[in-house]
Amino acid sequence: MKNLFFLLTSSILFSACNPNGNKAVSEKWQTDMKNDSSFQLVKDMATVTIKSGFNAGDGYGEVWIRDYNTFINLATQVHPHEQIKDQLLLFFKLQEPDGNIADGFVKKSSFKNGVSDYYSITNPLAPDYAAHKNTVETDQETSLIQAVYKYVKASQDSAFLSVKVGNSNVRDKMEAALQFLMNERYNKEYGLIWGATTVDWGDVQPEHDWGVHLDENSHIALDIYDNAMFLIALDNYIELVPEKASQWQSIRDRIATNTMKHLWDGKNQKFIPHIYINGSPFSSDFDENQIYYHGGTAIAIEANLLTKEQIKTSLDKMVENVKESGAATIGLTIYPTYPAGSFKNKGMYPYGYQNGGDWTWFGGRMIQQLVKNGFEKEAYEQMKPMLDRVIKNKGFYEWYTKDNKPEGSGTFRGEAGVLFDAISLLEKSQS
Repeated sequence: MKNLFFLLTSSILFSACNPNGNKAVSEKWQTDMKNDSSFQLVKDMATVTIKSGFNAGDGYGEVWIRDYNTFINLATQVHPHEQIKDQLLLFFKLQEPDGNIADGFVKKSSFKNGVSDYYSITNPLAPDYAAHKNTVETDQETSLIQAVYKYVKASQDSAFLSVKVGNSNVRDKMEAALQFLMNERYNKEYGLIWGATTVDWGDVQPEHDWGVHLDENSHIALDIYDNAMFLIALDNYIELVPEKASQWQSIRDRIATNTMKHLWDGKNQKFIPHIYINGSPFSSDFDENQIYYHGGTAIAIEANLLTKEQIKTSLDKMVENVKESGAATIGLTIYPTYPAGSFKNKGMYPYGYQNGGDWTWFGGRMIQQLVKNGFEKEAYEQMKPMLDRVIKNKGFYEWYTKDNKPEGSGTFRGEAGVLFDAISLLEKSQS
């Protein structure tokens, strides 16, 4: 009885002296983080990388809008704003009559005889440049709008929206990009944006050796990534051009509602990979819904689609997937992977490229969302292995194998940009 009384008394006293319960543990991770030299080292490395150019990485000659969108915050800090604006304006100058936006552009001087079958998009407004588009994807328009938003917010240069582009201006060209998606990529049955069947956020379909262009063999589908990117772009556009809210807010609300209605699997607390409009390209005995999409889930959180409880559940699933797969970080694109032979593109083998490769380019965006939603400790824990491998490999790489070896393009600016932003957010949250 005396021992029980002593234990109860001690417990009460301990609770009174430690009202926060796990405060000591919290203080330790915060102290560790403040003393973590990798933060400044990786930020310095990222700054040098972004200063060196605008193309996606060593393996890419062009400036890609889906990449530029993820390092434009840092680019705005280290490059003259006129140069940033020139890059953004080139995408609008190369915008096609229906409003669609190219993936990336290069100088024509890089071609033999100044022409290229692949870089087939040209415009008199940009006579020295040509562009291409991977039409299986539906994130080019939304990426550009998000990039403009980030530039304007970082620079406070709202006058950029009124800059003339031919007979139009940036503000109206942005709306034309949104309208293209509603005109050409909107499925009325489900009230969602469509694209070809790809893996999570990727741009490789299974029906072709390369797999980046829509044709009669493509399988049209609805997925979380395309629709979440559209929602973010709509939020950004409405904030930049509030006079258009009456037209676009109802569309935004409808897309958000339909996304959760049709793509969220409440029972399994995850997004289903695809809703197919004209059949699946995969074997009928393959249960695709066993696959968890890491990247699309991170973008869905950025689009404010999930509750805090759902975010924590999503993180727990990602961490479990990393453990079960043997991968290094939550940048793991998907888990489990699509079976061998599912894609004609030989690079899409299990745990290869977008079929389960580990991409900090998206894992870093999940870190950002963890910080923004109050999961700072978890953000620090999950970001550490991402920082460690950048330091170990002396640079930023496009993706990593399951055993954490760097692959793809070196000097990958998307990775540099998302890590710089993630570190900055985490530092700010503790200041």
